Amino acid sequence: MPLTRDEDIAELLTSARTIAMVGASDRPDRASHGVMKFLQSRGYRVFPVNPQITGEHVHGEFVWRELAQIGEPIDIVDIFRRPQAAGEAVDEAIAVGAKAVWMQLGVINEEAAARAEAAGLKVVMDRCPKIEIPRLGIPPRTGEGGHAQHGGGGEAQG
Repeated sequence: MPLTRDEDIAELLTSARTIAMVGASDRPDRASHGVMKFLQSRGYRVFPVNPQITGEHVHGEFVWRELAQIGEPIDIVDIFRRPQAAGEAVDEAIAVGAKAVWMQLGVINEEAAARAEAAGLKVVMDRCPKIEIPRLGIPPRTGEGGHAQHGGGGEAQG
């Protein structure tokens, strides 16, 4: 059963540090572009994943072809894909040991959600963190755990 209680969603967002965004875009008119920038501004490290723009940079971060290439622990896999394509991203999330999958607004795939839950991942479906974070009053992340706030060094570059 996907997370629906505010307390559960808030706990997931509060405990997360890293988010891999499957379907990230370098196009400013795409929702994923704005959501990634928002998540970075709130202190999350966001890894963009998109095989069509692999090797490029979005908001100062290298774009990966697939989750398995990232090589760092992933707390949430945020999925910006059509519902029928979300299953592949969920299977990759399971394979890399992600803690949760987050299917964006309009992305509903019950079978993929069930696979993720069976593998022990938390699931959020048909919601957007850019909406949920302010709605739930979640404060920006700080550089706890010995990590300095990630600025990417490329934020000021155009």
